[in-house]
Amino acid sequence: MDLGIQGKTAIVTASSSGLGHAIAHRLAQEGCHIVLFARSREKLDATAAELREKYRIRALPVVGDMARDADVDRLHAECAAFGGPDILVLNTGRPPLGMRTVLEETDDARWTEAHQTQLWGALTVARRIVPAIVARGWGRVIGVTSASVKQPMPRHALSTVYRAGVQAMLKHLANEVAAQGVTVNSVCPASVGTEALTTSYRAADRIKTVPLGRLGTPDELAAAVAFFASVQAGFITGASLHVDGGMVAALQ
Repeated sequence: MDLGIQGKTAIVTASSSGLGHAIAHRLAQEGCHIVLFARSREKLDATAAELREKYRIRALPVVGDMARDADVDRLHAECAAFGGPDILVLNTGRPPLGMRTVLEETDDARWTEAHQTQLWGALTVARRIVPAIVARGWGRVIGVTSASVKQPMPRHALSTVYRAGVQAMLKHLANEVAAQGVTVNSVCPASVGTEALTTSYRAADRIKTVPLGRLGTPDELAAAVAFFASVQAGFITGASLHVDGGMVAALQ
């Protein structure tokens, strides 16, 4: 199926590895030009080279931190010179390692780091980039949050609290920009087999929580993002899609 986004320009944050890397590849496969944004110059340059060679699209690596105004201003300026943004994928890094309950999270520095990484970074990028998308009269914003915003997972306090904030921000944003032709949606993954998950958990234990009986793949998550970016999803906004193998037990 042609998603109708060939030639569009997509910004993908936290795209040097993991889910962001997979999303960048999936959108490039659809013919999007990709602006990569992350903190590792070496990884970004390597990813940009992969995208250019494999998909024959344009790829621009921009080094920066999502929570730093100066870095996001530079992202905005470089993307404008590149052709301007049509699609924004708000992906973030993971919170500090070591999964804990709310009452176990007694280190203020961990809360601060998670706030900056999960919530503040997404908000900083959105409020700078989304107006540029709105000005073009068509656009897509897709957040990558977590299934824990629908059904909090044990010992995921840092991730759940701040990603729920991102989910709320996206819902507000969807209502604010819909009349300008921009949709805002989110994908809520869980038990997707990234390197970060497989090195932090016992995969067999996680699989036991998944009705489909396996881990998901980054490509499957990326396909859901690509659908929300498509012209076919033009009448969907303010929605969230579980990509969790059936783990969330809620009706919605």
